[in-house]
Amino acid sequence: MIGIYLEGFFDYMNSGGFVMWPLLFTAMFLWFGLGFRFHTLKRGSKKSVRTLIRKYNEQKRTKVVGIIDSAIQDGMEIVEVESCAKTARKLIDDKFYGYEVEIKQYSKMVMTLVAIAPLIGLLGTVIGMIETFDSLASASLFSQTGGIAGGISQALFTTQLGLVVAVPGVIIGRLLDRRSHVMELELEQIKDILCIENIKEEHEV
Repeated sequence: MIGIYLEGFFDYMNSGGFVMWPLLFTAMFLWFGLGFRFHTLKRGSKKSVRTLIRKYNEQKRTKVVGIIDSAIQDGMEIVEVESCAKTARKLIDDKFYGYEVEIKQYSKMVMTLVAIAPLIGLLGTVIGMIETFDSLASASLFSQTGGIAGGISQALFTTQLGLVVAVPGVIIGRLLDRRSHVMELELEQIKDILCIENIKEEHEV
C-alpha cells in the first residue's frame, strides 16, 4: 500500500519537471516556520494584561502558560528587586528583548517563502511551455499521450503546486503576524503598568 502511494507521489513530482522538488522543499520550510510560530505565539490566558498582573500580585495565578504569563512574572521579579523605576524599566526592556525576538522569529522567512513559491511555480511553467513548443516544432509532441494539451497540462503542474504552497502560507502567516503584533503591544503594556506601579510605590514611601 505504501509503495503505491510513493509511486503516485513520485509520478506527480516528475510530471512537473525538476522545479517540483524545490517547490516541495519550499513547502517543507514554510510549514516548519508556520508551525514554529504557531507554537511560540501562545499568549496564555485570554484575560487582559492588567487583570493577569493583579492576579499574579494576589498570588491567585502561579502557572505560566505562554509568553505573556512568562513576561509578567519576569517583569514582576525585576520590579520587586529594583526600587528605581528608571532602572527597572531598562532591566525589563533588556529582559523582554528575548521575547520580542522570539515573537518575530521566522516571520521574514515565512514572508519570503510565500513570495518565492508562486515565482518558482511560474518558472516551472515557463520551462514546461518552452519544452512543449520545442517538441511541437520538431513534431515529437504528437507521439506523446495527450498531445499539445497533455504537454501544457504538465507545464501547469508547477503553477498549481506553487499556489497550493503560497495561498495557505499567506492566510496563516497574516493571522500569525497579527497575533505577533498584538503580543508586542501587550509586552509594552506590561512594561508601562509595572513601571507606573513602581513609581506610585516610590511616592508612597
